[in-house]
Amino acid sequence: MIEMTRRRLLGTLGAGAAAGLLPAVPAFADTTIRHFWWGNPDRDKRTFAVIDAFQKKHPGIKVSGETIGWGDYWTKMATQTAGRNMADLVQMDYRYLFEYVRRGALKPLDEFIGKSLMLDGFDQGPLEGGKVDGKLYALNIGSNSQVIVYNTRVFKEVGIEADLINWTWDDFAKAATKITTATKGAVKGADDLSLMIETFETWARQNGREFYDKDGKVAVTAEDVGSYWQFWEDLRKAGVVRNKDRTLVLDLPIAESGVAVGDTAMSHFWSNQLVGIQAASKDKIGAAMVPGKPGGKPGQYIKPSMFMSLSRDAKDVKTAMAYMNDWVNDPEITGILGLERGIPASPKVRKALEPKLSEIEKLSVDYFNAIQTKVGPLPLPAPKGAGEVRDSFMRTGSEVILGKAKAADAAARFIDDAQSIIDRAQ
Repeated sequence: MIEMTRRRLLGTLGAGAAAGLLPAVPAFADTTIRHFWWGNPDRDKRTFAVIDAFQKKHPGIKVSGETIGWGDYWTKMATQTAGRNMADLVQMDYRYLFEYVRRGALKPLDEFIGKSLMLDGFDQGPLEGGKVDGKLYALNIGSNSQVIVYNTRVFKEVGIEADLINWTWDDFAKAATKITTATKGAVKGADDLSLMIETFETWARQNGREFYDKDGKVAVTAEDVGSYWQFWEDLRKAGVVRNKDRTLVLDLPIAESGVAVGDTAMSHFWSNQLVGIQAASKDKIGAAMVPGKPGGKPGQYIKPSMFMSLSRDAKDVKTAMAYMNDWVNDPEITGILGLERGIPASPKVRKALEPKLSEIEKLSVDYFNAIQTKVGPLPLPAPKGAGEVRDSFMRTGSEVILGKAKAADAAARFIDDAQSIIDRAQ
């Protein structure tokens, strides 16, 4: 984990992305607040630059930045929550929002709206996504959707001509095979996505089922899970996906993904990760939708890529809210952040950013615009215990990859385990 308790000069990242004056802010006594987020090198660099900018505007404030990878973030968060030592401001994911609200770990933001948190003109959809029982517990700091990232050089050289917004899983498998054959295995067609529950969720929605129903019960079936794992098993047997020794490294960092390294030509990410992937990849990347099923329902959806939430343990709420407000309103800070965490919910911020967007950021916006009519509704937040269900999905799926269990048998066991986890968590 990286901690920052002093100013660091990280260079400029387009800090003057927008013009205009912010309302005068009150002076603050010497104080320190903590901000905890899951990150990657590019996100960390931008966030520490934001911290520098904020501290320069408010000399009496020190911000301690704490960052860790996604795979360890929720373990650390759970430990801090149990120890009542949460950071003042935490990065929150839609999948875990209800769980942390039910734990009493987050404070509602409603009393600050229009006072220290200015949200006039913000898109209502992204704001609604941060509400639980009618109260706002999480401020949207970017919206995104699922994406299949691909290597444009390899696609061009091999001659992949599929419609990458409307393609099917069969098209995906054919592309993976063609790429592997044409490169004589030097580049495999795709990463093996067997253990990515996010990709499976899209698969299940295409079958007409959400992962969880309105009562928080597991709604997907063993057939859904088994067919998904069997799809990837068939690609493994054909030798057109990345080797299992890399697949079994859970929560692999972006810089070690097949597309970034050059081992594979396709993988699944979230659209807000495009900036980070391009930074790690030597080849130019492109963005495709997650493949669909003929006659199937839309599986993808647009969701809050991440939130910022005020924790129960925040000691200086006034300062924490000033920091949160600047994240979504201050032109210098929003200019530093760009689109790395997703598409901003403020139309004013989006307009101000347009002239300064990099090529990869323009790709993100173009992709976001292209999928608007192709996606399904935002699913309900996952119930308490969803994090443990995700762990079970990866653990059980690993047995299929290792040849220790057949896809159908493992899927039936996973469904039983998942429902038991949810029942225990309630």
